[in-house]
Amino acid sequence: MSAAPVDPAAQIKLGTCAWNFEDWRDVFYPASLASNQELSYYARYLPAVEIDSTFYHIPRPDVVAGWAKRTPDDFVFTAKMPRLITHEARLRNCRRELDAFLGSLRPLGEKLGAVLIQFSPGFRPAHDEDALREFLDLLPAGKISFAVEFRHPDWHAPRIAKMLTEHGVACAWNDLTAIEAQNEGAFGFLPMTADFLYVRLMGDLETKFRPDGERQFRYGSLLWGRESGMEFWADRLKNHLGDTRRIYVMVNNHYEGFSPLTCQRLGKLLGIDIELPSLVQHAAKPGEAPKELDEQLDLF
Repeated sequence: MSAAPVDPAAQIKLGTCAWNFEDWRDVFYPASLASNQELSYYARYLPAVEIDSTFYHIPRPDVVAGWAKRTPDDFVFTAKMPRLITHEARLRNCRRELDAFLGSLRPLGEKLGAVLIQFSPGFRPAHDEDALREFLDLLPAGKISFAVEFRHPDWHAPRIAKMLTEHGVACAWNDLTAIEAQNEGAFGFLPMTADFLYVRLMGDLETKFRPDGERQFRYGSLLWGRESGMEFWADRLKNHLGDTRRIYVMVNNHYEGFSPLTCQRLGKLLGIDIELPSLVQHAAKPGEAPKELDEQLDLF
């Protein structure tokens, strides 16, 4: 007897990396929309979001309760662990901060899908593997889903995957494919170490800023299409629909230039219908070929 088909929309939660961007004014958000109404407006169209602000500071519980109140019952949040823990303390002697952070998220209740533990490229097994192992022991088993995102290739090893599997922590799959390789599918060490997947479509981080630190792009339109990359991810995610509890896919603006549109485009490949505000219609013309990188650099 064959298993019942899985509804992609029920299992895959597509969202963007944060919801507050000035570049989205007049493109996603109406110009007249108050900033404190952006989350509730966002949640009309997209089913999930990755909270970026928690990376910079531990939120007040009343602020978190406001996020929960302004979103539908089936909306899902993921939250980045504070840099105080991951980057400054480097996972060492941070039990108090970890407890405070996880406690601050309690008002989300079942809307909290997962916590992302993102590391810097300087976080390496040679110096930090023992700290990671000890930190994983501190995580409340079975109460909250956790994913780790490594930025140094030395973590891509079977023993690390085994460590994460033993703790039920997902190894986040990220796509950092260079812009000049935008038509290539992502390739990397993609172990499955938990009963859920956490995917981050980030784009080429090396081209986000000019040498003087200024942003290189404005994010309100499709700047470069990653059709092949998204086909790669769609195929891979479809293959895991039957063996995962949930799949989170969080999209950065820099992946294609405008993350809500990327969510819609990827959703179509996955069989998930995402309707965006009418303002988005001018963000990309159907059938229009993506502009080359050199043309985009000239614009900004």
